[in-house]
Amino acid sequence: MIEAMARRLAGLSGWRRRFVWLLSGAVAVLALPPFFIIPVLPICFAVLLWSLEGVRCNKGALSAGWWFGTGHFAAGFYWVSHAFLVQPEIYGWMIPFALLGLGGGLAIFPMLAVWASWRLGNGLIRRAVLLAVFWVVVEYLRGHILTGFPWNLLGHVWAIDAAPMQFASVVGVYGLSFVTALFATLPAAFVAGKSGKIAALSGVMIAVTLWGGGAVRLMMVGPAEAEVALSELPADVPIVQIVQPNIPQREKWLPELQSQHFSLLLDMSRRPETLRPDQKRIVIWPETAATFFVETQTEARMQMAGVLGRDDILITGAPRTYPRDTAEYKVWNAIQVIDATGHIVASFDKFHLVPFGEYVPFRSILPFPKLTAGRTDFSAGPGPQTLSVDGMPSFSPLICYEVIFPGAVIDDGNQPDWLLNVTNDGWFGRSAGPYQHMAAARFRTIEEGRPLVRAAYTGVSVVFDAYGRKLTELGLGERGSLVHPLSSNKNHTTVYYLWRDLLFYGIVTFFAVLAMGYKRNAKSL
Repeated sequence: MIEAMARRLAGLSGWRRRFVWLLSGAVAVLALPPFFIIPVLPICFAVLLWSLEGVRCNKGALSAGWWFGTGHFAAGFYWVSHAFLVQPEIYGWMIPFALLGLGGGLAIFPMLAVWASWRLGNGLIRRAVLLAVFWVVVEYLRGHILTGFPWNLLGHVWAIDAAPMQFASVVGVYGLSFVTALFATLPAAFVAGKSGKIAALSGVMIAVTLWGGGAVRLMMVGPAEAEVALSELPADVPIVQIVQPNIPQREKWLPELQSQHFSLLLDMSRRPETLRPDQKRIVIWPETAATFFVETQTEARMQMAGVLGRDDILITGAPRTYPRDTAEYKVWNAIQVIDATGHIVASFDKFHLVPFGEYVPFRSILPFPKLTAGRTDFSAGPGPQTLSVDGMPSFSPLICYEVIFPGAVIDDGNQPDWLLNVTNDGWFGRSAGPYQHMAAARFRTIEEGRPLVRAAYTGVSVVFDAYGRKLTELGLGERGSLVHPLSSNKNHTTVYYLWRDLLFYGIVTFFAVLAMGYKRNAKSL
């Protein structure tokens, strides 16, 4: 029956074939967060590979990759449309253009991968391996070209649980994406005779190995920190207090509500009764929670300091304009640290800006306003930094989607103890977007061997340990303060931290050579 289905797919033509490609690409999204229906991945890629057997020209192979990719990215990034609905009277008309442009534009990457595997792949097994190779190569390129967009990588399907994610500590998320691509493509070879069945079984065993190997690693490092009463912790253990105000994006910047929002943030930042007076806190507000220039508002800073104990600090996202040695007016999306005296003791400027969200590329020829408040484009900061405050563990601040970039989240010359991600996913409402963002962030803990604290304006706020294990969470659309001790788990010398993507390059090259050398008379359908 499987062989008959494969032959039928290979025999499709015209709009039916294009529709199958589009649909299978869209359905494959169900393997990603927040759905995690992982078995659809090999099914959708089998449909793609079997239908490729009926393609007879370059144009057909390019079409297959483009339609599959368009379905995959349009469905995977549907939540982008929510950002245009914050002010629908201004931006609503752009939704179909944004979705089609994003889906169709990003589809160029899988289009090239499918075409290359079809062009060089003689036989189903060889083509399956080459598709995995080229898929992850273009995925890597997507993460780097034009500032990069490594969102919804194939490896993100394993964020369902910490165990299968552990391989990222060795090869990074791109390496994990490659073995995931093999898991997705090899089962299609089941119809290619005895060797094909062995290849298909190998694909299935990848999932078993990832889960089993990861579980062994977690067992060897020991369990995550057990929950204990906060008041019983030693005074030198910092307590993280994440404030999640959950204010709708369309209300966030309204001038008549600014005072009310600020009062809410202050009220939610007061010391919990469960803490002793001698315990030090790290109060964290999300991205641009302070909707004013903190440097110039002395009274507001003193109010913020008023909720702090002597040894506490408050970290907030805020726009920033001063000081800079330039006469040109600039604005930065920043993180600022305030101590109990009301002084700003550390600052960080976001360095990886969101195109069209925080600045408009090619502004001289594109007459579009950016989506965020204000007319001025944000300027970019210098890069990853480690912020150190007396009496507190040092940390690497990351604003919004800076956290999704593998190998680009810490200053290697000044290593931090933990990672901080402040974000505002309120743009994307109750959609898959915030969950996909959180899943990507989770991989940085495993790759870098450091705990991560994520403060999201509308959720999901969460604390992960250095092995990607979730310690506590405040859900999407909830309002509250999340109080938890900062994780003490550290593993600063992961293989990925030491070698970065070198192992990924080597593994992909090895499999490319192996596939190219595979006998050309391998059985097709």
